[in-house]
Amino acid sequence: MRPVILSSGTEPIRYGGIEAGGTKVVCLVGSSPDDVVASTRIPTRDPESTLADVLAFFAGAPAPAAVGIASFGPVELRREHPDYGRITASPKPGWRDVDLVGTVRAALDVPVGFDTDVAGAALGEGRWGAARGVDTFVYLTVGTGIGAAAVLDGRLPTGLGHAEMGHISVPRQPGDDFPGRCPFHGDCLEGMAGGPAVADRFGRPAEQLDGEDLRQALEWEAGYLAEGVRTMVYTLSPQRVVVGGGIAMMAGLLPLVRSRLGEAMGGYGALAEHGAEDFVVPAGLGGMAGPAGALVLAERALAAPPAP
Repeated sequence: MRPVILSSGTEPIRYGGIEAGGTKVVCLVGSSPDDVVASTRIPTRDPESTLADVLAFFAGAPAPAAVGIASFGPVELRREHPDYGRITASPKPGWRDVDLVGTVRAALDVPVGFDTDVAGAALGEGRWGAARGVDTFVYLTVGTGIGAAAVLDGRLPTGLGHAEMGHISVPRQPGDDFPGRCPFHGDCLEGMAGGPAVADRFGRPAEQLDGEDLRQALEWEAGYLAEGVRTMVYTLSPQRVVVGGGIAMMAGLLPLVRSRLGEAMGGYGALAEHGAEDFVVPAGLGGMAGPAGALVLAERALAAPPAP
């Protein structure tokens, strides 16, 4: 049986966190976002040099009791699967079939927790951010792409794979003839409401919009996100939906999403809570959500049985 490491005196257990993103990897050692004793940001290049820099960081940092990895995907999360811990069919050149968990475990000889980057952000928001106090919620990130992760009764569900709620179907909003930006589905939620879709419609990114373009962008964005949240409400019954990412920072967007959600539900299954200000809320941790969630993955890995 793996020994459980306890804190000594008032010194907290410190964990390692790795948020592996498509453009950068954030590594840290700490016990919470307010207790980080070492951190670094590494540009995501080829797997060999990137992971070498990750391991070099941990070699020079205080030793963690366990490490959590929150990674871009797709990834294999089934612990019994021979490819567990790997990035699988990634479109990022060179990263297909890269064994993240095996590489880190072999080098550091500590338990390693593993999940997607959006699931990591969800755990971070649940522990320290905008989802504190609830145990069933959805974290939705709206930026260059759209991703979402559900935490159900405090757990990240894993079936055959991780959820891809950014690619659910949404009805087209009135007056919007944009064909959609998703290379796989065209007009799915990501294809219609991701940052590139906004920029393609108006010829400039969301943060540069003003006047009538901004008003129209907000109407369409709120409509698509409300339809996406409606599906999440009907299928998962969350107590809260936390929204992060650059597009979520558009002024006035989230109150409009709350309003449009009521319209989208059409009175069926709608509760007073769904229109409350604390139902669809902005993320609280910003860019620290993913790295913080990786610390939670590490904590859970320390307490879990070893992977097969």
